[in-house]
Amino acid sequence: MNKNLLMLLLLPLAAGLSGLPAWGTESVHAGHGAADPKGTPVDREKMWQSALARAPLSASAAFDAKGRLWLATVKDGSVWVSHSENRGQSFGTPVRVNATPEHVAAEGENRPKIIAAANDHVYVSWTQSLAQPFSGDVRFARSIDGGQTFSLPVTVNDNRELITHRFETMAMDQHGWIHLVWLDKRDQNTAVARGEKYAGLAVYHAVSKNDGVTFSTNKNIADHSCECCRTALAVDSDGTPVAFWRHIFGKNIRDHAMRRLDGKSPLIRVTHDQWEVEGCPHHGPALAIGSDGTYHFTWFTDAPAQPGLFYSRSKDRGRSFSLPMHFGNPEAQAAHPYVLSQGTQVHLVWKEFDGTKTTVRALVSRNHGASWSAPQTIATATSASDHPLLISEGNRVYLAWNTEKEGFRLIEIPEPAEAP
Repeated sequence: MNKNLLMLLLLPLAAGLSGLPAWGTESVHAGHGAADPKGTPVDREKMWQSALARAPLSASAAFDAKGRLWLATVKDGSVWVSHSENRGQSFGTPVRVNATPEHVAAEGENRPKIIAAANDHVYVSWTQSLAQPFSGDVRFARSIDGGQTFSLPVTVNDNRELITHRFETMAMDQHGWIHLVWLDKRDQNTAVARGEKYAGLAVYHAVSKNDGVTFSTNKNIADHSCECCRTALAVDSDGTPVAFWRHIFGKNIRDHAMRRLDGKSPLIRVTHDQWEVEGCPHHGPALAIGSDGTYHFTWFTDAPAQPGLFYSRSKDRGRSFSLPMHFGNPEAQAAHPYVLSQGTQVHLVWKEFDGTKTTVRALVSRNHGASWSAPQTIATATSASDHPLLISEGNRVYLAWNTEKEGFRLIEIPEPAEAP
């Protein structure tokens, strides 16, 4: 077993420990916790209660068409939304989205999602953690008065078993339709009830075509996803949503797959790292799609041949891919990459950890991902931190990053000194 993965497996499920590596605060667990590397049974209930007790650190941000910055954070069992008129220098009074407190998953691979639409409508989604270990529901609420008030939250998953419906992501297409994609355990439960084996979970999709008033019947778009890695969702230049996630190929190869959600496109394998691990690494991928239709993928692998972070692109909607580009410093535990495409530019950010502080590093391409600048440091933190997030306003690209000590920061990604 790779020594980095073994370290991951042995780390406790705890949060707020600045001494832990950037990707070490979430341990790999085998199919929701069968046993640790020494074969000792995992106390799933204790693990889950520890997860529920974590400080909610993950946040989400987005600009609207008027240049206002919208921020979604979690506190006291609620999602709170506020906005800034001055690019994050100050924010108005936060508005509570869910009046009735609940366990909101806001750490590691989970973050609340926010979309600020052009008509002053604001949409928020999140995962509600339930009492049963590793169970959850996908939740959604909207504001139609510029974020002053929010509708009563609705549960988007139409299966209401106390099982996994988690790690949701949200996007809006050119029609104004709201798409949600998440990981779901219902098909595994059905298979087990029939005495059949079922690796991992399934990826599910629902869409609202009426401004978030109601959502469609849930649809399975893929069987055998990894159990606890974040999903990614982006909208193609033709208006088609595209999902990207860590998938289980064969017995236990944890590589990545994509699917265009047009009702006819097949599942496509994106990565071929051949990382075989009996457990979920809590390390999901990211996807951006440029205005020219280029798909930009980034991910983490701990495959023995070449572990670390990688980037690849496809200019023909997944029929072919560029050779993966390795980036980041594996010795500094480079982790949790994010990608954003803006015009001809593509931006990559990720976290590194030197044993004392966490650093967010960045790469910039000016030619749709064909070549890249030298890496540059964007921000540092000496406390627990969220995974890095990229957002844009016009031609300006920003790192949106929440940390325990420094709080929320919006940092413009500077032009590199040398870039192709």
